Amino acid sequence: MKKIPLHWQILIALVLAIIFGLIFKTNYKLDSMTSESFKTEVESDVLDGLKSIENQSYPTQQAYRQAIVGITGEQTFKKNQSLFIKAAYHNPAVEAIHWIGEIFLKALRMIIIPLVMSSLISGVVSIGSGTNLGRLGFKTMFYYITTSLLAIITGLFFVNLIRPGVGADLNFSEVVDGLEVSQSSFKSILLDIVPSNIFKALTDSNMLAIIFFSLLFGYFITKVAEKYRKALEKAFNAIFEVIMKMTEFIILFTPLGVFALVAKVVADQDDLISLASRLGLYMLVVLLGLFIHFFISLPLIVRYLGKANPYKHLKNMATPLLTAFSTSSSAAAMPLTMDAVENKSGVSQKITNFTIPLGTTVNMDGTALYECVAVIFIAQAYGIDLSIGQQMIVILTSLLASIGAAAVPMAGLVMMTIILSAVGLPMEGIGLILAVDRILDMFRTSTNVWSDTCGAVVIAKSEGEKLQI
Repeated sequence: MKKIPLHWQILIALVLAIIFGLIFKTNYKLDSMTSESFKTEVESDVLDGLKSIENQSYPTQQAYRQAIVGITGEQTFKKNQSLFIKAAYHNPAVEAIHWIGEIFLKALRMIIIPLVMSSLISGVVSIGSGTNLGRLGFKTMFYYITTSLLAIITGLFFVNLIRPGVGADLNFSEVVDGLEVSQSSFKSILLDIVPSNIFKALTDSNMLAIIFFSLLFGYFITKVAEKYRKALEKAFNAIFEVIMKMTEFIILFTPLGVFALVAKVVADQDDLISLASRLGLYMLVVLLGLFIHFFISLPLIVRYLGKANPYKHLKNMATPLLTAFSTSSSAAAMPLTMDAVENKSGVSQKITNFTIPLGTTVNMDGTALYECVAVIFIAQAYGIDLSIGQQMIVILTSLLASIGAAAVPMAGLVMMTIILSAVGLPMEGIGLILAVDRILDMFRTSTNVWSDTCGAVVIAKSEGEKLQI
């Protein structure tokens, strides 16, 4: 019997997950046992008030939220929001399978840092001289900055043309939780690129610092005596091969991981029709911008700069793109991306090992476009008319914030606080888009990964490589 290709397995898992999530919808119910779990965290008078809704089931988070606010008041709810939601979360069917997705993501994250380090170091060593590294580095960064700016300008055009924020209902704003950690300046982001302690950077998963150290380490391997250079080159190539073998094993479980992760996302969504009616125009603008960039701008770059067939390349990238879509993590998809770029589209290991790990952290076209659209949408919703100068600041800060964003779910949302600060918009504006962020995250992550693969093709072609596309 012929084995089903992995991308078809993932696609089938996606469809089944959507069906599963629609059948087993999440509801919210406080019972005596869950009430006990936060007895130490919540004031006794609030607990007494909550007894009036004990064992009552609410079909949506919005309905449950309104019931809690009616008892505790807005301020108390905001203070204990995550506690209230977690305590009442009730979906036995999803909870029975979600652990599979968590283990899958953990397994992928386990290999990301050793994969980034070994691939970058071996890639830089194989590039050779500082002149070659400088040329390749310049081409790579030029591509990343150019495509990210193109994405931002695309988003800016559509958000100003359609103006989805005009007349948006501010009463549907959700409470923003856990974003206070993002109040960092660009200066601190730049300073964090150079690690004071590489082991702390590894522990904290500070990818920019890890990439900086790996590039530096790889470059100086080429400067030591021949016997040491060859020994280190063999060692890091061997580590890279071992990590890729581990990756191949983990990848076998991708359909199961995708099913478990997407089922929870679908099941946890409140009334999708109501959501679409409130934020449909905003979602349309983001998706339209991503669609134009994904299917028109990047393929044109591959066709005319990379002299390659973009749609044949797109077919080759089906597996990493579907993985990126379902996990909302370009880092989780990175091992699959490297494998597909090298073995299906024919980019050399040298170029793949250099461009893909770098692109996963630095090149975030979809995130940059989304952040620009979201900030302008928030300004429109609050009736604030941003000047040309302020919109230029949005473009610049969207570019820089996307570079500093982590390759994990909701990273764009965290980095958006920097852009809002730059143009003087209220932080709580993020609450307006919170309800649909997870859905849009899937689309923008796929765009990020697609841009990385297109960059690898363009740079490989500029280096005179013959590709399979």
